[in-house]
Amino acid sequence: MASDTNLNSPQVVLKELEQALSHINEKEAETLLKSIEDCGKVFLAGAGRSGLMAKAFCMRLMHMGIHAHVLGETTTSTFEKEDLLILCTGSGETGTLVHYAKKAKNIGGKIAAITIKPESTVGSLADFVVKMPGAVKERKEGEESTVTVQPMGSLFEQSLLLFFDSLILQYMSKHNLKGDVMYGMHANLE
Repeated sequence: MASDTNLNSPQVVLKELEQALSHINEKEAETLLKSIEDCGKVFLAGAGRSGLMAKAFCMRLMHMGIHAHVLGETTTSTFEKEDLLILCTGSGETGTLVHYAKKAKNIGGKIAAITIKPESTVGSLADFVVKMPGAVKERKEGEESTVTVQPMGSLFEQSLLLFFDSLILQYMSKHNLKGDVMYGMHANLE
């Protein structure tokens, strides 16, 4: 992709992100947004950098007044039937996330997978999937994977953050929320 471009240039990353984000299915994004609006509480999980993107999204949901929790934190609430679990996993095979999906399925709550591989274990356990572009760790012959100059899961993780921020903007627009009002929910003991 960037053979004729300086690989140190942020423009390379921006081009990759623009191309990747253009492939996200709008109906899948709308389904996720509607599920967030309709659920009781939102729970998020991911491993590594994907988990950090999930935490960032959880924080913004909280700033909008949504009851949102990151799995594994000491203040995480009880997951119930009316709740939504959002799992962020490039491979869809991360052991802890598969475990979370199985438990949530047994409880009867809704599961959303945001993944490169909808056919993965987490994808198959989910009620719906948002397919996110990115390079897979172990690509099998004939398997679709986005070409990227970036290492490891960087493109997936960056796409997650920008996708989540775009969902926040859509939610704010639908519910007439303003950023300055959201600051009222921001931590104030800093």
